[in-house]
Parts: sequence; C-alpha cells; structure tokens
Amino acid sequence: MPTLFDPLQAGELQLDNRVVMAPLTRNRAAPGRVPAALAEAYYAQRAGAGLIITEATQIRPDGQGYLDTPGIYSAEQVAAWRRITDAVHQRGGKIVVQLWHVGRISHVSLLPKGDVPVSSTARAAHTKTFTTQGFEPVSVPRALRTEEIPALVQSYRDAARRAMDAGFDGVEVHGANGYLIDQFLRDSCNDRTDAYGGPIENRTRLLREVMQAVSAEIGGGRTGLRLSPVTPSNDIGQDSDPQALFNAAVEQLQPLKLAFLHVVEGATGGPRDVAPFDYEQLRRRFEGAWMVNNAYDRQMALDAVASGRADLVAFGRPFISNPDLVRRLREGAQMAPADSKTFYGGGARGYTDYPSLDEQAVKA
Repeated sequence: MPTLFDPLQAGELQLDNRVVMAPLTRNRAAPGRVPAALAEAYYAQRAGAGLIITEATQIRPDGQGYLDTPGIYSAEQVAAWRRITDAVHQRGGKIVVQLWHVGRISHVSLLPKGDVPVSSTARAAHTKTFTTQGFEPVSVPRALRTEEIPALVQSYRDAARRAMDAGFDGVEVHGANGYLIDQFLRDSCNDRTDAYGGPIENRTRLLREVMQAVSAEIGGGRTGLRLSPVTPSNDIGQDSDPQALFNAAVEQLQPLKLAFLHVVEGATGGPRDVAPFDYEQLRRRFEGAWMVNNAYDRQMALDAVASGRADLVAFGRPFISNPDLVRRLREGAQMAPADSKTFYGGGARGYTDYPSLDEQAVKA
C-alpha cells in the first residue's frame, strides 16, 4: 500500500512525496504586487514538500481582494516569481502557482482607480477584507457583462503562460472559498439569466471555459483545480444541490486529464461536517490525483493515503511554523506552534524565522 512519503506521478508532475503545502495568503507582497524578496527564502525553506502551491495570486489587477497580495500579470512579477521557483528547484522541490480572482470579495481602494469589484452578481457579500485602513466591509460589486467573460477567460490563460515563463511546474486554478469561480458555480450567489446562470450546465460554464483555456495553454497534466463544495467562506452560501453541482462540474472536466483535484472537505479552516457531502462520489468522477485538505493531522494523513482514500494531503498552517514539515511527519517529531499575530503582513518574523529540527538542535 502507498504511504504518505512515497513518490507520486500526478499528471506531468513527478512528486517525491505526497505531502502538499497548501496555498497560504501571507500579505507580504512588495509595491506593484510583486512577491517580496523574503518569499524566495520562505518557499525554499519548504521545498521538502512533495508539492508547494503558492499563496493565491491574482491573474489581473481587478482580481485583488486583500492588501499586499501578489500578482502574475506584469513582467516585474514574473521576474520575482522566477527567482522563487529557481530557489525551490535548487532544493529539489516542485512548485505551482494558484491562479486567483476574488470577484466580489474586494474593496474599491484595492482596485484600479474607478473600478468596482466584479462578480456573477451585483449583490454584496456580508463580509470584510483587509485594506490600508484595516478590516473594512467589501464593496458592492457589479455583475460581469456576458461580453466581458471571454476576456476574463483569456486572463486565466495568459496567467498560465506567464506561470510557465516564471518557471513554475504548473498551476492550480482557485475555484473555491467563495471567490469568483465559486460565485458563478453556486445558485446561492449566481442570479444571472444569461448563458452563465440558471441551470447547472450554465453555472459550470465559466469553470469549464477557464479550465479548457488553461489546459490548452500549458497542458492538463500541469493543471490542477481547487474546489470547496460546501464551505461557507466569504458569505457564499450553500448551493441548493451541491452534490449534483460539483459532480457535474468534475465530470465535465474529465476530458482535460487534469493533474490533480484539490478538495477542501467541509468548511475551509473550520468544521469538516458543516454540511452533508459525499466526497467519494466526487472522487469516482475524477481520474487524476486526489488531494484532500482541511485540518488533517499526522495520523489522519497517514490513514488517508494508506487506505487509498487520498493520493495527496495538503497542509496549511502547520507549514507556516514547520518549514521541514515532511521530516517531522515522517519521524513523528513535535510540531512547532505558529504565532497567529504574524500570519498576515510584516517581515521575516513569523515568516522565515521558524527553525528546522536541525537548526533547533544546533541552538540546543
């Protein structure tokens, strides 16, 4: 039987183990939404992961929803990401970028002057985001016009091409957590009457077109997708029939032969049993590598892979304070606690200064 520490071929991605660093927003980008110089050390320290998925990274300026998050739409951003991917590869790691558009989870102060957030709907989310003024209610969005959607799809394709130029091994499209693609998927948020609203076939259209475009650009074997079928994050609300919706969405993507599907079980960062959902039904509809996520501890991860219930297990916060997490999981070593006060924004403290086991031994 496979173990958490065995190699895995996921599409075109040859992974040394099945431990994945989940995307973690850290709000440390430099001016111009350029990944900061410290990010090179941060990701390189964690290159022992079988796969690193970067922090969510906006595909274009109107995709930003939080202060100081990086993009991948300018030459300067691509050059900075190239330094990061080189550093990870030098340590033998694999890294993909998570392509992100937040949709309505944004604030006008974060967007190009005169812009308001765009979404499937003109209804505001009842949530807050982080701006230069601290936490503020998100701005009221406008619904994307039907004729604007092809350009949005092209933006995802362009971002995937830039990811290859930046040296990434692939991309993960962010279709989860109440952001733009999720806003189109769920009828709790999608109130459109055009070809992108109404029945499931229409509400899955944007996801389908984005994944087709990205796969056509870089290959399905270098493309992954993140979904969160029942998370209530960002005031997204539950779909009226999430099982039917996400079963259909995944079935429609089968011809693309995606490298992996990254599924958040339950509420992102919260209860795993927030709403009923049969994840095994979903898995039977996907032939690529199956990645699970949400509050997995060591034993849960070991069991998930050994039982065949998962091919990969993604860890989020444990990777913040344990740069050598794979070794700690392998050896059953003690996990270092994370300082939540340094999760978002700031400099090296709480970012690149967590010691590895070897560094702890030297200090001792």
